[in-house]
Amino acid sequence: MTLYFLVKFLHVLGAIVILGTGTGIAFFMLMAHRTDDAEFIARTASVVVIADAIFTLSAVLLQPVTGGLLMLLSAMPITERWLLASLVLYVVAGLFWIPVVFMQIEMRDLARKAAEQHRALPQRYFVLFRRWFAFGFPGFGATMLILWLMVAKPF
Repeated sequence: MTLYFLVKFLHVLGAIVILGTGTGIAFFMLMAHRTDDAEFIARTASVVVIADAIFTLSAVLLQPVTGGLLMLLSAMPITERWLLASLVLYVVAGLFWIPVVFMQIEMRDLARKAAEQHRALPQRYFVLFRRWFAFGFPGFGATMLILWLMVAKPF
């Protein structure tokens, strides 16, 4: 196996982790939210925060490194339009993902407090959830477009 194919494998693996973790986190948070059970939401959000820190963050940091190495190893110019579009979309995805991390932490904390006090979830939780849900579409959409650009290289 050449260095190029090893780096390419790691790059594809990073994309899989980002998309897989993002999908899983969205699914489990949505399912927990639908229960309206503060304790269950708090436990789920706690795991989501950990998963984002371990898996998503690792992959997000790995992608530019492996992508840069792939460019060097293949002598691909950064001026390729599909590559430039991918980089712009990567920034867009990041601009939506970073606030989502903080929303998840706050939702976890609000749900924990409500569970500890045997109270209903506060209105702030629901505001954050709606925002978190809305931020997921452009963030995840940008990531899906990046994947398509990497595979199709349409321009």
